[in-house]
Amino acid sequence: MKIKFIIPIVALVILVGASFQKLQDRPVLYIIGDSTVQNGSGNGSDSLWGWGSFINVFFNKTEIDIQNHAKGGRSSRTFLTDGRWDSIMKTIKKGDYILIQFGHNDGGELADTLRARGTIKGIGEESKDIYNPIRKVNETVYTYGYYMRKYANDAKSKGAIPIIVSPVPRNKFDDKGKIEKDQYGIWSEEVAQQTSAYFIDLNQLVIKEYQNMGSEKVKAFFPKDHTHTNEAGANLNAELVIKGIKNLKDCQLRNYIK
Repeated sequence: MKIKFIIPIVALVILVGASFQKLQDRPVLYIIGDSTVQNGSGNGSDSLWGWGSFINVFFNKTEIDIQNHAKGGRSSRTFLTDGRWDSIMKTIKKGDYILIQFGHNDGGELADTLRARGTIKGIGEESKDIYNPIRKVNETVYTYGYYMRKYANDAKSKGAIPIIVSPVPRNKFDDKGKIEKDQYGIWSEEVAQQTSAYFIDLNQLVIKEYQNMGSEKVKAFFPKDHTHTNEAGANLNAELVIKGIKNLKDCQLRNYIK
């Protein structure tokens, strides 16, 4: 009689163990970026949200794990110098994916006493030696393209699949009802080509959507300034990221979308 009870229990243990192992073996979708990807702690403080906080609802989470590591205020340079990239490199593995969006904070000063987060404009190999008054160290600063190439190439060295995402546009309509394409959007696409990374032109996707909506409707997405969106704006941007992923030929990440 005891055997009759033991067999189902053993089968249940095996089933639970197999299910747990499947969860452990899932690929991970990492997301890195600035406050337009994750604002603050990602809980909607000040009614502001980044698109990375809503991307998980579009995926089958039993098949893929979503980790949003974006941090407000970071540029392509300071996400690296803060040690955030090193932490990801310790866990990222073959078959994982990473969405990379920077640019909003890269245009700042290289060595000011407020943030010291800027990068050299462009995608070349230029560099400049500075003293960083915030970190209190000597630092060699490189171009935006240098840092973006590093993220893509480092991910590939681990067998992961990098997807470069051009930065979402600011709410800056001209008098003709148009929004100019961001220069960092152009540079990010060029880096994707250089590194053979996948590319989502989120900048252009959102610009097109905003222009179709018109400046008055878009204004409702920006309760504080022209850069940071509310929940509705972040959801729209997340939907367009998903649209971009679906349009990536031969990228298996699309198979994990619901």
